[in-house]
Amino acid sequence: MHLKVGPPPTVRRPTLARVSDPDGPAATEPRWLDAEQQQTWRAFLLGTTLLNDRLEEDLRRRFGMSLVEYEVMVRLSESDGQMRMAQLADSLAHSRSRITHTVARMERDGLVERCDSPEDRRGVLARLTPAGWQALETAAPVHVNGVRDYLVDLASPEDFAALRRVMDAVADRLIGDHPARELRAT
Repeated sequence: MHLKVGPPPTVRRPTLARVSDPDGPAATEPRWLDAEQQQTWRAFLLGTTLLNDRLEEDLRRRFGMSLVEYEVMVRLSESDGQMRMAQLADSLAHSRSRITHTVARMERDGLVERCDSPEDRRGVLARLTPAGWQALETAAPVHVNGVRDYLVDLASPEDFAALRRVMDAVADRLIGDHPARELRAT
């Protein structure tokens, strides 16, 4: 059975006068995915959704924290325990409003505190508390074991290296629009 990927023949495809990407070729017709590419794309979407959901579920069940809260603590720990709120939001690819609500919830739980920036009175820092450091140290092994069990150990070293190459290429292509989100070691 041959699958034709793209709109069914009875659906008229939109006419594109000219789509231009400054980094790519001009196109008049979308480059539809072939069946193998479509299956790979859907496997990627399903796999990343299920992976993130399971990592979130593990953290909530064991520690009552969300994956976003865990990532906030990771980012703060990698920045000497504190970071400007705006920089934290950018690094997590979240809106400032969303990170404000997340940090406020974590502050109520005693994991972080907010304080004025000593360099800039307008800036606000999020800082890990001793309880936050302890929560991160306790949750990290469970999270890392989940990443191993649900991703790393399922792939051969060659496949895992290929995944890195693909995701590095994606990040290299898109990071220019969001440089504050860069997480890769330099």
